[in-house]
Amino acid sequence: MGSRGLLPLLPLLLGAALPPLRPAEPVSAERSLAWGPGLEAGLALPVGYFYIQAVSAAGRNFSRSPPGRTQFKVVIKALSPKEGTRIHTPRPLDRNDGTFLMRYRMYGSVRKGLKIEILYGDQHVAQSPYILKGPVYHEYCDCPEEDPEIWQDIMSCPSQEPQITKDFISFPTIDLQRMLKEIPTKFSQTRGAIVHYTILNNHIYRRSLGKYTDFKMFSDEMFLSLARKVRLPDVEFYLNVGDWPVEYRKANDTPGPIPVISWCGSVDSRDIVLPTYDVTHSTLETLRGVTNDLLSIQGNTGPLWENKTERALFRGRDSREERLHLVKLSKENPELLDAGITGYFFFREKEKELGKVQLMGFFDFFKYKYQVNVDGTVAAYRFPYLLLGDSLVLKQDSQYYEHFYIGLKPWKHYVPVKRNLEDLLEKIKWAKENDEEARKIAKEGQLMAREVLQPHRLYCYYYKVLQQYAKRQASKPEIRDGMELVPQPDDRDSVCSCHRKKNQSSTKDLP
Repeated sequence: MGSRGLLPLLPLLLGAALPPLRPAEPVSAERSLAWGPGLEAGLALPVGYFYIQAVSAAGRNFSRSPPGRTQFKVVIKALSPKEGTRIHTPRPLDRNDGTFLMRYRMYGSVRKGLKIEILYGDQHVAQSPYILKGPVYHEYCDCPEEDPEIWQDIMSCPSQEPQITKDFISFPTIDLQRMLKEIPTKFSQTRGAIVHYTILNNHIYRRSLGKYTDFKMFSDEMFLSLARKVRLPDVEFYLNVGDWPVEYRKANDTPGPIPVISWCGSVDSRDIVLPTYDVTHSTLETLRGVTNDLLSIQGNTGPLWENKTERALFRGRDSREERLHLVKLSKENPELLDAGITGYFFFREKEKELGKVQLMGFFDFFKYKYQVNVDGTVAAYRFPYLLLGDSLVLKQDSQYYEHFYIGLKPWKHYVPVKRNLEDLLEKIKWAKENDEEARKIAKEGQLMAREVLQPHRLYCYYYKVLQQYAKRQASKPEIRDGMELVPQPDDRDSVCSCHRKKNQSSTKDLP
């Protein structure tokens, strides 16, 4: 793992050895810490982000929000006054544990660089001002790093991802000709949600195989974003944009399994798993088109632990029968559980009996001390967001998983609940009777999620899947009949001057 990947946890680890903070101690701007990808010039991401740890003059880390009215603030400007790039810089998010998360979105690139001032009151924090020597590129600048090793080093990508290693065990070689012959008939006609991609010379081509491929807009946007940042390997693959995994044959079957890529895996399938369309889309649209994303959630985790409502919460659609059972349990045990169905589609005949509740803003979930995570049609894609909150997650045993589950352990990062939910009430009672242990598990889950679900880690993961896939291809990928180019954006938002491209048209240059 690269060194930057560990940085968000360092202040917490460093602070653990120090005596507890005395409430009256003031914040020391000089001794406070700042770190993270958004303080590095070479990282191009949809949103830059970094962390601030409040530290006292005695060197003690704050573990709660500092008292008083003085606040951290951040000012970000282009180094050159001639480069009037708009930069959206909301206030730092208070994570209620002595740390703050700063996000900023650039709407243009800068040649000279950026100046980032981090202040507590009128005092500079840590090494502020931070000078990011240019060029610094924004999300829509098409300027890929030609050497993927350099890019992975800049991104501090982990050297290995356990789930990727596990997924590719069944596929020492990948026969593109067999897939070309088999997939259109085997999967696209029955499932109707397969998209056939070829990436050649960092251009993305695709064709839809089936009627239910609208979600390709999410994969398109992520592959395009990745291709703007690093040169991708030449690779030809099939992405399942439906809910369920599709490849259930075992390695010793004849014929054996073929490597279809999906957003969700299961214990009995062989699909190669990518981060879900939900977390990638919310990452791409942070500070723009969405409010519930992997960063914003961290500053909206509700009241402090001791002030949360001591009940378990569930809100969601009727996409699995166990969710209906939750509502029945809630009606019988309202002092332990508040569960409601927000929309009926699969079990409409149950609405009259069970009732329907209003939608609840996701940030309001964290007013409750315990969160129940029950599968939908497949894995519940709310799970990463629940972990990032400040509540204990009670997770239903499931055959389904997302790309990061492999690093999670029951009773360390969450409390497991049986598939049929027969022990749910017992687990809620346990949490109420063992408050400190429940709080510790909630914190461990949150720290793990903060580490593995950082936006730059999603880019690393996508790249590594494509890289491992490309290495195993037995023949060269081709642009097949029916494929069309998925173009990069070519509007005002994409205007930039890429120092890696020698022969650019003048329309792409900054003024």
